[in-house]
Amino acid sequence: MTKEQKNEVIELLKEKFTQYNNFYVTNTESLTVEQVGQLRRACFDKQVEMKVAKNTLIKKALESLDAEKYAGVYESLNNVTALMFSENPKNPAVIISSFRKGGDKPELKAAFINGDVYSGDNQLTALTNIKTKEELIGEVIGLLQSPISRVVAALQNREAKAEEVAEPVAAE
Repeated sequence: MTKEQKNEVIELLKEKFTQYNNFYVTNTESLTVEQVGQLRRACFDKQVEMKVAKNTLIKKALESLDAEKYAGVYESLNNVTALMFSENPKNPAVIISSFRKGGDKPELKAAFINGDVYSGDNQLTALTNIKTKEELIGEVIGLLQSPISRVVAALQNREAKAEEVAEPVAAE
């Protein structure tokens, strides 16, 4: 790989790291070509971009953007590395988990989620349980609607009781 080609890869990676607040660093070393193809298709279906690059180029791209911000990711840059970029912080974790039903690969080396670094494969379960922005908004709306719906239900219940009391008097 020429110096010019390396610089092109670094620039491409810098664009991706700037574009996405969330990315996962995975180890795909023991996957077959067919399995990598299946993983790429699973990523495509969930709007997750998967890129494979040399660890030194990934590190250079991260360092040129903000060396301190990404410092927790550097130690995970070893062996064969595939990066998964996503707007939704949960999707890559779900993809990895469902893909691993047949084994223990790909392995999660690290995840960078909205400025926080999660290191190690043992974080995968926690990452699959992250609530997305849409899920959190839905919960807040539900919480806000809950008191209103209770008041409406109480008023409807009160009206129904008032009508029950009024009907027997009218019938006499």
